[in-house]
Amino acid sequence: MDVTDRLGFPLLASGQAQKEILHNEALLIVDMLVGGVVEEPPRNAPPTSPAAGQAWIVGMSPSGAWAGKAGQMAGYTAGGWRFVIPTDGLTLLVKSTGTFAIRRGSDWDLGEVRAAKIVVGGQQVVGAQAAAIPAPTGGATVDAEARSAIAAILAALRGHGLITT
Repeated sequence: MDVTDRLGFPLLASGQAQKEILHNEALLIVDMLVGGVVEEPPRNAPPTSPAAGQAWIVGMSPSGAWAGKAGQMAGYTAGGWRFVIPTDGLTLLVKSTGTFAIRRGSDWDLGEVRAAKIVVGGQQVVGAQAAAIPAPTGGATVDAEARSAIAAILAALRGHGLITT
């Protein structure tokens, strides 16, 4: 059977009988992917009582009806399980966490956001990592509480990767 290059949708053949079967199969796959939502992070065993329209990311050690489908997207339909081999960049909302799962290569990045910068209301609020900022030393008047607060701020900025160490 011929399929599309990227997402593997079944293609109709010239003179094919019962074209509606392949057409409906393609629509079921499109329904899973457009505005893609999965119930929870990857799991290995299919749920016991899935509802039609629900979908999951299959874990790396699948069992039962999901055996042999590691890393794929599994969607439950009135006709049973449908599986999609994810392409690089496929993004799905994970309902249970409110985060996104993004397919990168052969793995899923769960809850990670990657960006060159973050802009809110036209103002850049996070950008590339800045150079290190030294802790305060010396000076004619030493304020221990201020230095402690500054050291904590610098530690937090380093911990978040906003400045180098």
